[in-house]
Amino acid sequence: MTKYLRAITCLVFSLIKFSFMKIFNFKKIQFTLFNLFSPFTEVVVGKNAQLALGKMVKARSGVKINVRSNAEVKIGEETFFNHGCMIICHEKISIGNNVQFGPNVYVYDHDHDFRVQDGLKSKKFKTSSVKIGNNVWIGANSVILRGTVIGDNCVVGAGCVIKGNYPDNTLIVQKRIEEQKEIQMI
Repeated sequence: MTKYLRAITCLVFSLIKFSFMKIFNFKKIQFTLFNLFSPFTEVVVGKNAQLALGKMVKARSGVKINVRSNAEVKIGEETFFNHGCMIICHEKISIGNNVQFGPNVYVYDHDHDFRVQDGLKSKKFKTSSVKIGNNVWIGANSVILRGTVIGDNCVVGAGCVIKGNYPDNTLIVQKRIEEQKEIQMI
């Protein structure tokens, strides 16, 4: 019973939230009636930016989607964002249908350009679009960096930090070396 009550609450909240955003941003936001966003999500759409949500996009609490000025985010149907996911877009991020994000997954299409004069204070960025295909599962605590293209039917293992092109039907994991040394007492 609680599950259904929570779903109805999220549905009503999403409808109200995106309707108000649509009123103030008009053409910049596209959504359907059946998106389920927790009341504890944050969605920001900048000047001349676009956000398009497919049917049945679901986001749990703590999810942040930030579409900066002149940027574009497209999220396909039946996509699910677990707790704490973050999408920050300065150029373009495209997410396919049936994509599952584990908790605390971050997607960035930009890097800070620290080599310019004044470094990070200058707020200059290097950008490259990110594309995530259909039927992709991204494990917990993964980070997807600018310029990444993930094909259809891929799995990204938990804790991966990825940048590059990954073809369809690929399992992406990063092996870590664990070292244990005895602490020498002084």
